[in-house]
Amino acid sequence: MKIGVNILNFGPGADPGILRSWAQTVEGLGFDLLMVSDHIAITPDVAERYPAPFYEPFTTLSWLAGVTTRVRLGTTVLIAPYRHPLLTARMAANLDALSGGRLVLGVGVGWARQEFEALGIPFARRGRLTDEHLHALRGAWADSTAYGDRRIPVWIGGHSDAGLRRAVRFGDAWHPLRRTVPQLREGAARLKEYADEQRLPGPALAPRIALKLTAAPVGGPDRVAGEGTVEQVMDDLDQLRRMGAETVVLDPYGGDPRETTHPQTAWQALATVAAHLSGTDAS
Repeated sequence: MKIGVNILNFGPGADPGILRSWAQTVEGLGFDLLMVSDHIAITPDVAERYPAPFYEPFTTLSWLAGVTTRVRLGTTVLIAPYRHPLLTARMAANLDALSGGRLVLGVGVGWARQEFEALGIPFARRGRLTDEHLHALRGAWADSTAYGDRRIPVWIGGHSDAGLRRAVRFGDAWHPLRRTVPQLREGAARLKEYADEQRLPGPALAPRIALKLTAAPVGGPDRVAGEGTVEQVMDDLDQLRRMGAETVVLDPYGGDPRETTHPQTAWQALATVAAHLSGTDAS
């Protein structure tokens, strides 16, 4: 099972130097994948969670490809309706080629109503637009003359019935965000049901979980995967591995934009997990 990291490409602490340090820290600790999020218009609903400056994912990942050598690069998640599908197809294909085949394209429907309004995109149609986008994206990439023979993994976000069915129809992996282990287990079972219904191969499991280390164990049914002592986090990862997860993405962002000004806290948590993963491998 591969382990990735969601890095913070936004907020008062974000600048080129910090982004470079994030990428080099993730790669240096031996993680397999770094991912960034996507917003274009930083409307009030977006700014409350992810304030400016916000570094657009394709631009940012293209630059980070040049300051890394091994780590894969991805979006968690690209909001499909924000761009024309042929633009997404071209930018993704170019980034994948220029990075040596390292791109993972995570895709979602989006949630920021004001941002949709600012971009002139109907919020109520975002699910249908995402399906249309993914269909067009797959169709474009089928033209090997225009796009080459590279296969870019597409991960589909969302945990609703529509999101799960979308993952079956269009995804190489299901990429739910910040769920409990029981929720992930239940979602994986529903995913298999929908795949069987459509007589399609089930997509892989590739969740993004929290990374919030605590000194004392965290209990209760609402504890999301990745929250608690390092022993709890390692147990979560083990449970996900046994559920068949191919990749798990750790998300150290706790929701306060001020965290972006002191990324060393997140880097230390990542180093702690990396050390435990290394010890597990050694044993």
